Amino acid sequence: MAAKILIIEDEERVGSLIRKGLEEMGFSATVAGEGRMGLLLAVSEAFDLIITDILLPDMSGIDVCKQIRQGLPDLPVIMLTALGTTDDKVEGFDAGANDYLVKPFDIRELYVRIRELLKRVPPGGAARKMILRAGDLEMNLKTGIVLRNNKEINLTRKEFRLLEYMMTNQGRVLSRAEIAEKVWETSFDTGTNFIDVYINYLRKKIDKDQEIKLIQTRPGIGFIFKEQP
Repeated sequence: MAAKILIIEDEERVGSLIRKGLEEMGFSATVAGEGRMGLLLAVSEAFDLIITDILLPDMSGIDVCKQIRQGLPDLPVIMLTALGTTDDKVEGFDAGANDYLVKPFDIRELYVRIRELLKRVPPGGAARKMILRAGDLEMNLKTGIVLRNNKEINLTRKEFRLLEYMMTNQGRVLSRAEIAEKVWETSFDTGTNFIDVYINYLRKKIDKDQEIKLIQTRPGIGFIFKEQP
């Protein structure tokens, strides 16, 4: 089975060239044009390796890598960037990157880097560790099991998807429009309150009777998932 590789690259031409080159070498490749979408794909699908640019328009590749590491500690990550100073490389490695390649680069060199990293983790191996954590809340993306204080919480498919998106974006305020687009894959109709309804459903299951409330409201802005008030 071909190894699945996710490319997080906002320059469409560059992303397309890398994807085409990797596919010609026998890999299965997917391109995400922004950091948040790449992060969402990384934790929801069984990729074997991630390639990410550092300079992304919505969030840095450094932050993408740090968040991937929370749930997928063994998933190989290669950073591609025009920033080639020693300090830049140190920052990338400190964030959890396994390798670092400076643009412009030869696709054959990228292939060698990928091949060496995949020797350490067999195809599909990293996906078995798809676990998101926040305090005493644990979410296993592979088994679909959600635990808080080691007690299982039963969620509907949409509640699970909503919680996954919020945990993937811990510490960041999420607008109703963004949640609608990313979780429901639809444009947000300001005449409805279905986002608030589902947030309340989730709160009752996740935060009820808990001293620490993980799902918090930011009036007039949206919602944020975090361990501290």
